[in-house]
Amino acid sequence: MESLESALALLMDRVHPVERTEYAPLQALLGRVAAEDVAAPIQVPPFDRSPLDGYALRGADIAGASRDNPVRLQVIGEACAGCGEIFAPGPGQALRVMTGAPVPAACDCVVRQEDTDQGMDTVEIYAAVPAGRNVCRAGEDVHLGDVVLHLGERITAAHMGVLASLGVTGVKVYAPVRVALLCTGDELRQPGEELPFGKIYDANRAVLSARLAELGVSFISPTSQEDDPEVVAQALRQVVEHCDILLTTGGVSVGKKDIFHQVLPLLGAERLFWKVAMKPGSPLLCGVYQGKLLICLSGNPFAALACFEVFAVPVLRRLAGEEHVELRRAQGVLEGDFPKESKGRRLIRARMEGERVTLTGDNHSSGSLATMIGCNCLIDIPAGTGPLHGGDRVEVILL
Repeated sequence: MESLESALALLMDRVHPVERTEYAPLQALLGRVAAEDVAAPIQVPPFDRSPLDGYALRGADIAGASRDNPVRLQVIGEACAGCGEIFAPGPGQALRVMTGAPVPAACDCVVRQEDTDQGMDTVEIYAAVPAGRNVCRAGEDVHLGDVVLHLGERITAAHMGVLASLGVTGVKVYAPVRVALLCTGDELRQPGEELPFGKIYDANRAVLSARLAELGVSFISPTSQEDDPEVVAQALRQVVEHCDILLTTGGVSVGKKDIFHQVLPLLGAERLFWKVAMKPGSPLLCGVYQGKLLICLSGNPFAALACFEVFAVPVLRRLAGEEHVELRRAQGVLEGDFPKESKGRRLIRARMEGERVTLTGDNHSSGSLATMIGCNCLIDIPAGTGPLHGGDRVEVILL
């Protein structure tokens, strides 16, 4: 039986970014993973500019200026954002500037208009301003040649804003990861179908498909299969050529219908490990089939989703080309009690806001999915821990 950490390490040792790359235009980059470094082709801002409305001038010309001792300067013109030509004030002169306007090289500061009489031909200055004040220098945001997007970074809205400010129209990115998702179980029916006694609707297919979509992967999800090893093996043979990783649910424990112990030999797949020392999801079964990871999750909905978050998500992120895929952890303070002892390692559903960690419900069954609503973390309770009480410090895995 593997620990959570050793099981994840075994998976990560067998996964590498997809080799497929493509060029994506700027507007389609959000959430994609960069397949190259992107260096700034220009500096930002490309020129010295004013961050406010006021007057560009030489700081030495207004030394000692105050409301009791104003300094009067000649105004030689006006510059607005986007103007192509600007005037160069000489000694004793100023240029009226609007926010975003270029600041002439002869000027070393900008006085905000609130500290003037806002004159048009001449202006009275009521405050001394040191050299360098109120000027955004060329390149102070981004220098020419700065790497603004690194290979393996997932592209955010902030990245897109920076790329746009540099005039970049697109970036080489990794192609979306392709996932095959197969849910198994004689008991499964799809929403919209009749529900005879003893059957249940397939929640795993819905929730995992939604999470895959949130992660930006491409996926195929064949119809749920009955508990027949030959049928399931054939379904996996049909999809393996069209995916980068295979995910399944159900059939991994020790019962008569836990068929994946037969499916892997039928496929000729290598078994990496079976069972992880944690609840829920301890019967996790993982292997390699035709060079692709096969992650077989529990059929219990919460167990399936918890193991998906802890094991499959880091794998999917690495496949997508991301460099840093470690589980994100945090410390917090529990509100309320968790009355059960944890003889083995246990993950329970919670919501973290600031340092406050609150359980999302009282039902901690591995088959319950409703208490995942509002959940944004899993409390990681070490083996041998007694009941938890309000005020206890806990460690969480952020989702």
